[in-house]
Parts: sequence; structure tokens; C-alpha cells
Amino acid sequence: MTITDVSVRARPLAVASVAVGTFAIVTSEMLPVGLLTSIAADLGVSAGTAGLTMSAPGLVAAVAAPALAVTARRLDRRVVLLALMAVLAVANLAAALAPNHAVMLAARVLTGVSIGGFWAFAAGLGQRLVPARHVGRATSIILGGVSVASVLGVPAATFVSSYAGWRSAFAAAGVLALLLVGVLAATLPPLWQPAGDAPAETAEKRFTWLSGPLRVILTLTALTVSGHFAAYTYVRPFLEQVSHAGPALIGTALLLYGAAGVAGNFAAGARAARNPRATLVVLAVLMAAATALLPLAGLPLVLLMVWGLGYGGIGVTLQLWIMRTGGGELGTALFVGVFNVSIALGAFAGGRIADGVSVSAVMGVAAGLAALSAAVAGIAGRSRTTGS
Repeated sequence: MTITDVSVRARPLAVASVAVGTFAIVTSEMLPVGLLTSIAADLGVSAGTAGLTMSAPGLVAAVAAPALAVTARRLDRRVVLLALMAVLAVANLAAALAPNHAVMLAARVLTGVSIGGFWAFAAGLGQRLVPARHVGRATSIILGGVSVASVLGVPAATFVSSYAGWRSAFAAAGVLALLLVGVLAATLPPLWQPAGDAPAETAEKRFTWLSGPLRVILTLTALTVSGHFAAYTYVRPFLEQVSHAGPALIGTALLLYGAAGVAGNFAAGARAARNPRATLVVLAVLMAAATALLPLAGLPLVLLMVWGLGYGGIGVTLQLWIMRTGGGELGTALFVGVFNVSIALGAFAGGRIADGVSVSAVMGVAAGLAALSAAVAGIAGRSRTTGS
């Protein structure tokens, strides 16, 4: 069966299951954020060292995304996605049972493989699952799983762990991944590369568009995402040490952050479709202002919501912007790679700053990088991108 064959009629259940799949992989990636203090204490390491559980999957995903986009080019995407979701289930269950930090890191490496491959392939599946007139909506739903996971996964994990411990959050994510293997198997059609498709382009042809708008977008991705995760990875230690918040208040704060992020996702999506550059500038300014003021606030609930509103729209804005460059599946894979290596580098740098300076200092770093992102989008984006 070819891509054209499966695109004749809409497959809403397939689209929905892929969206839940993207939610599951990104939630799994973000799990340590709300659990960092508990993980560090249980495994006997510092908060900064425990932050490597965020860095490891990000670095692996950054390599896995483009590597799998090339090596699995001729394979049935359905089989690939099922395999990657099974890997995620094993990784999360292994993390839940990890007796020490080394085993935990090994489990997180497996998580990174699943993240990079699944996200890279899933982002472009809309055109294979629905008729042409519905591709935009299907793609928004699939990518919405990434955005919603980025802002709701951490509060959900924090909520679960507050009642049953941090290991229960990883176990729940593993069970979700196992269930999704069955759901994806039942709803996805075969997704082979269409017969007669042109041979793979040369490396030179594939990467020529890196000199155009895509390079600006990848730069903005690196700045915004690394700055965000330098601070967000350590938001729980910050709330405990600086705001003197207890577990209940931290859970409430992260839920408010998540709710604001969902609102930001959908609000930004509508605007980014028309003007992604201007939308990104506004979102980055919101993030810069919120993180700069957080160390000065006594009870920072409002500022956390502003931060969530800003970051909640970043993913969908960058995704929509990158789709307009015409980079194709490999362009999406490169975006996923840069996004994930930025998560890893941000979490790593934040850990070094948190351990060596203070958890308040990471907020200043996040504010500076968000402000720089707004400046780059406003200047370079205006002159080097189209449609914005």
C-alpha cells in the first residue's frame, strides 16, 4: 500500500493515536523535571547530577532523529513507530526499577532513541493519514501532542509522585507506552515508502537549504529551548529553596504553569500560521520577563503562568515556521535533533550553574537567552524568512 492509497480517506483514530504517542514520548522525556529532588535523594546524587537524566535522552534523541530518518527511509513507518513505542515502554519501566544512577542513565538513553525517532516520523504523518484538505488540521493535532506534553507532563508526574513516589510516575509512563503499542497497531495502516519514489538525494542537495530560513529557525530553537530548560529543569529546587514552597504549593504552581502553557499553545498556533516570526518574538519576550522577575517574587504563581504562556506556544510556532521552509522529513528530523540537543545542553548547563552558583542564577540565564532569541527573530527573521 502506498502513501497515496492510505490518504484517500481520513483516519481520525490513527491521527489521534499518533498524537497520544507524541504526548507519551515527550512526557517521558520531561519526567525528571518535577521529580528531580526525589530522584537525587533516592539515588544518592546531587540535583545537578540528577539533571543528567534530562541531558542524556536529549543528546541521544538529537542523534537518533536524523539517523533514523535516513536509515529507516524505506521501512514501513507503522512498524518503526511500534518498535519505538515498545522501546519507550522498556525504558520507562527500567527507570522505575533503577537501583542506582548508572542504570537510570542507561534507561534514559533508551528513552532518547524512542524520542528522536518517533517525533521525527510522527510530525509528517498527517499527509499520509488524511485527505489533502485535512492535512493541516491533522498535523496540528499530532504536533499538539508535543506541545501539550511539554507543559502538562511535568505537573501530571509531580501529582502522581506526590502520592506514590517518583518511581510510580515512570511506571505509569511505561504502562501508557505499552498500551499505545496496541493502540497504534490497531489504528495505523501500513505506511511504506511509495513505489517509484525518487532515490535518496545527495547529501549536498539535502542540506543546501541550511543556508536559508531553516538556519535562522534552528538558531532560534537552540537559544529558546536551551535557555528554557536551563531553568525549567531546576524549577522544583528553585521553588523549594527560593520561594520556600511545600509539595502542595509546588504541585499547584506546576499545574497553573501547565494550564497557561496549553492556552499558549492554542493561542500561538492560530497566530503563528499567519506570522510565525512576530509570534515567536512575543513568546520569547514573555519568557524573558517572567524568568528575570522570578527570583524577586515571593509567591511567583503569576510569573510561572506567564512563563508557561510563553513557552507553551514555542513548539507549535517553530514547527509551523519550519514547515513553511519546505525542508521535508529530513528538515523536521534536524529540527527535532536541535530541539533535543538544546534540552540536553540547557539541562546540563543549568545543573552546573545550580550547583556552582545558585538555583536563582539559572533564571537569569534563561531570561538572557530568551531575550536574545527575541532579538534574533526580530532582526534575522525579518530579513531572511518569507511570509513573516
